[in-house]
Amino acid sequence: MSVEKLGARVRKYREERNITREELAKAANLSVEFIASLEDENLYPSIGPLQKVARSLGVRLGTFMDDVECADPVIVKKDQRRNDADLTMHSSEDKSPAFCFHSLGKGKADRNMEPFFVELTTEAEEDRKLSSHQGEEFVIVAKGQVILYYGQKKIILEAGDTMYYNSIVPHYLGGYGDEPAEIFAVIYHPI
Repeated sequence: MSVEKLGARVRKYREERNITREELAKAANLSVEFIASLEDENLYPSIGPLQKVARSLGVRLGTFMDDVECADPVIVKKDQRRNDADLTMHSSEDKSPAFCFHSLGKGKADRNMEPFFVELTTEAEEDRKLSSHQGEEFVIVAKGQVILYYGQKKIILEAGDTMYYNSIVPHYLGGYGDEPAEIFAVIYHPI
C-alpha cells in the first residue's frame, strides 16, 4: 500500500467518526504533528504508532490495508504475496524501505490477529527506534538474520529461529547483517 492510500484511509476513518486530529492524537497518545504527517501522506510510520491510531479509531490495524472482504478460508499463494507490499515503512523519506509488509489475512473481516510476511533490510543504528503497543507478537525468521531489541536485551536470530513476546515492552525488530531478511509475523492486539 502506498503512503498516500494509508494517509487517506486514516483520514477517512477519523472523519467518519467526527474526531479532530487533536482528539485522535490525545486518544492515541501521539502528537498532533504525527497525525497530520500521517494523513498528509509524508510520514512512514512504524507498526506501533499505527496500531495506536487504529485502536483509537476502533478498527483493526489491517483495516487500513483491506480493500475487499473475502470468505474463509483466506489463501495467499507464495507468488501472490510477492507482487506488491501492502505497506512499506521507511526510516526516512530519502531511503529505501526498511520494512515491506505483505498482509496474509487481507480480506478476512472478523480476524483477531494480523499475520504478515515481512521483508527487512538493515537500518543504521540511529534509525532503529523502539516502539511499544498492547498485544503480543510471534515471529518466525524465514531467511537471513534479524536483530531484536527487547527492553534492555539485544538478540540476534537466524533462519528457523522464532520469538514470541509481549509488545507492550519497548522493542525493535529489523534486518541484521549485509543481506535482507524475511520473517513471518503474527500480531495480536486486544480490542
